[in-house]
Amino acid sequence: TVHVKTLLNFVEKHKGFVYERVRLERDPEAPRLLVTIRAAKRSKPCCSVCGARGPTHSHLAPRVWQGVPLWGITVLYLYAMRRVACRTCERVIVEAVPWSRGKHTITTSFALFLARWAKRMSWKQVAHAFGVSWQAVYAGVTMAVEYGLAHRTLDDVEALGVDEVMWRRGTFLTVVYALDEGRRRLLWIGRGRSKEVLRGFFDWFGDHAHTLRFVATDMWQAYMAVIKERAPQALNVLDRFHISANLNKAVDAVRSQEARALAKQGKDVLKHKRWLLLKAPENLSEEQAATLAELVKINLKTFRAYLLKEELRQLWGHASLTFAAAFLYTWCRRAVASRITPVARFAKTIEKHADLILNWFRAAGSINSGAVEGLNNKLKITLRRSYGFRSYEITCIALYHAMGDLPESPLPRRFCSVV
Repeated sequence: TVHVKTLLNFVEKHKGFVYERVRLERDPEAPRLLVTIRAAKRSKPCCSVCGARGPTHSHLAPRVWQGVPLWGITVLYLYAMRRVACRTCERVIVEAVPWSRGKHTITTSFALFLARWAKRMSWKQVAHAFGVSWQAVYAGVTMAVEYGLAHRTLDDVEALGVDEVMWRRGTFLTVVYALDEGRRRLLWIGRGRSKEVLRGFFDWFGDHAHTLRFVATDMWQAYMAVIKERAPQALNVLDRFHISANLNKAVDAVRSQEARALAKQGKDVLKHKRWLLLKAPENLSEEQAATLAELVKINLKTFRAYLLKEELRQLWGHASLTFAAAFLYTWCRRAVASRITPVARFAKTIEKHADLILNWFRAAGSINSGAVEGLNNKLKITLRRSYGFRSYEITCIALYHAMGDLPESPLPRRFCSVV
């Protein structure tokens, strides 16, 4: 017969402590296992400040910690903490125990167990499923993130993606991703999108910046300036998805202006046509494609802007840097000559940054800038799930936990098979 104490000693044995007694409270609604722990004979308590061992001064009233549930039964650990007469600190201090940290009311193994589940469910759902508070789940996730950040390696990072995302109204976060194949992950988060914020990343990144080969960004001037300053050897590749998104905004601005002008004349040819114009042709239904083909025949600025947008997509299909450069130059000249103000303004912007756009061809497929968009989408989902997180610190913990691909403590794997 295998006893509960035998199982506990197998999965979580603590040197200097003994599982003395296990009692089952047979409440059909909420059964509980009460596990009493005592210090081993002749063991000395460990000071929770300096870590030195010393003689026992006195005992406190028994404390209770919630542990990893067994067969769906709540497990509670009971132990009377000792007070250490610490010679190093020269005062009496409560001991440190190996199954928990500080004043937490859950064990470390249970905290990390909750953190693993929090990768699959919202924190609120995890708290409800295991009968703990939201704060307990947060404590577990924080422990997991602290362990992961302390044990991760940055030696393999050669490609970065830098972007800004809206966190709260008027507040941006700068996020830095590792884009290396097979290890795409969130590396760093900063509050704001200024030069000083990104310099903060490079200060933290240190000498690893010297091994960078590629950095993907949008056309935000602050980011481009800092990358040139702190990683001059790296190719700054302007993200093609941001370029396409900015051109879409220009086309939509043309549509909006022209739709208002036509509405005053009683014409609604552009009404409800926004997504028809912004969708890629391959994503249109047969009916939408037929409608668009008829509309393009009408000589409106909106449809001329649409044709210019679709023409620029051909840039990314060029295999030669020389042909790509010639194509981009010609397209910019035609866009400026179109006198369609939003599109012409966009063309002047990308002409100014043409060299960085052409770095996409110089990188020759070594960096997938689309990965930034994919990671951003995952980040936005995480932020939506974390709508109740009120502080910057909690938001960072949630993002690192969900997207940091951090090393995990081996401790919870004995209890939890969630991947």
